[in-house]
Amino acid sequence: MLKGLVSSKAVASLARRAASTEATFQSKEYKLHKLDNGPSTQVSVSRDDALKFYQQMQVIRRMESAAGNLYKEKKIRGFCHLYSGQEACAVGIKAAMTQGDSVITAYRCHGWTYLLGSTCTEVLAELTGRISGNVHGKGGSMHMYRPDFYGGNGIVGAQQPLGAGVAFALKYRGQKNICVTLYGDGAANQGQLFEAANMAKLWGLPVIFVCENNGFGMGTTAERSSASTDYFTRGDYVPGIWVDGMDVLAVREAFRWSKEYCDAGKGPLMIELATYRYSGHSMSDPGTSYRTRDEIQQVRKTRDPITGFKDRILSAGLVNEEELKAIDKAVRAEVDDAVTRATTDGVLPAEALYSDIYHNTPAQMIRGATIDETITQPFLRTEDVLKSIGHSQ
Repeated sequence: MLKGLVSSKAVASLARRAASTEATFQSKEYKLHKLDNGPSTQVSVSRDDALKFYQQMQVIRRMESAAGNLYKEKKIRGFCHLYSGQEACAVGIKAAMTQGDSVITAYRCHGWTYLLGSTCTEVLAELTGRISGNVHGKGGSMHMYRPDFYGGNGIVGAQQPLGAGVAFALKYRGQKNICVTLYGDGAANQGQLFEAANMAKLWGLPVIFVCENNGFGMGTTAERSSASTDYFTRGDYVPGIWVDGMDVLAVREAFRWSKEYCDAGKGPLMIELATYRYSGHSMSDPGTSYRTRDEIQQVRKTRDPITGFKDRILSAGLVNEEELKAIDKAVRAEVDDAVTRATTDGVLPAEALYSDIYHNTPAQMIRGATIDETITQPFLRTEDVLKSIGHSQ
């Protein structure tokens, strides 16, 4: 009798799951600066979006893990800054964007490059300097680009005025679009942020300045580096919002609201996403000299953006374990294939070093490694180099 009762309950549970196409959750309260109202704390997600967000966050997490391993194997050289732990920020923002919206960020840009249209192979191959990379191996970790994605920027805070400039162009052209301009808590103290915010407010630019506050500007805690750690208020006369950056749905809701605000001609805005990074500032930083391993593990257990989201959508009956396991398996295969390509594909020929230096000019004389080494540009654009060797992009 008990066995039959259990079976009927299981059947009923499966029926509820099959019928669930949308679920609503309560997010943390937003903190507002110079705003009478803000985004709703009642956040909803459809079954299709739940599966998509889970897949996107898992791809970024596994792709960054692969990048970390490749760096340790010395197959990635130079700088490498990982996004592990901050996945909900990028995935949530991207979910609220529409065609024509722009993004510019700092050097922690691998996840954004993937979300804005590059494949895992293009991201990882760019890190290893291969021809199949996002910009054919010429940019590396810090300099990847896509249409409407103005890249990761290596100079701290350099993207802040550039993002305001992109927003100026959008307004000048009469587009109903925004420029999402991301930076870390360390770059929040850069003077150029306040200069850019001043111009953005004067001109009503559709720019959203986004501080991804992961707690540490390089190896210094926010409390030690900032007299005010309320980064969403740092625009002074620019309205701001504090958001739980570990909740992909709260991030999406905040940016839906913010995009409507800017599209209505009320911009700019300043948003703080409270998030966390599991790795060090870069791969050269072990990340444990200024915080304990116990702290990192505690965040993983209690605030992880992927496991937290997984628990919510499972409990709501939107998805089941088998579906998520299938996604995990597909993601693993996708990233493993990308690693293979990133370690076996060829590199650009040497003459490509001299391409893409100037725009729309005749071939120029370019100095090489020393003043005695000069060469006339054999190709003006990398695309021309690729055609010359029969490589399809």
